Amino acid sequence: MSAHTDNAITIAAPMELVWDMTNDIASWPRLFSEYSAAEVLRRDGNTVRFRLSLHPDPQGVVWSWVSDRTADPDSRTVRSHRVELGPFKYMSLFWEYVRADGGVRLRWVQDFEMKPGAPLDDAGMSDRINTNSATQLKLIKDAIEAAARG
Repeated sequence: MSAHTDNAITIAAPMELVWDMTNDIASWPRLFSEYSAAEVLRRDGNTVRFRLSLHPDPQGVVWSWVSDRTADPDSRTVRSHRVELGPFKYMSLFWEYVRADGGVRLRWVQDFEMKPGAPLDDAGMSDRINTNSATQLKLIKDAIEAAARG
């Protein structure tokens, strides 16, 4: 079994600003509410290996993982995958930036499968990702639109 999520939002800002702000991984803790730290481990052309850390959970555990992310400025797409999988058998992400009326439509597609015995199954993780994506996309929208005005 595997899972697929697809979430998007339109951001009223120029493409370059949306692209630049969302691809500045080191600034993600200021753009996303869920990350306490984002550490760039290495760069190789348009590919970045980085570690993301969440805020501590109720038991004080800080969850983190390493991903590789390759941006294609010509097609305005980004592909990434987790290198440290944690509870996932695999996790791949696709970001798409499309000019839309009044701004840019930012779309996140995630394909994954949970490992047997993980705290959530594929359906449970899909629900969690869809709920969290709506929250994070709204925060990103608000931050980028504020930057565009400011």
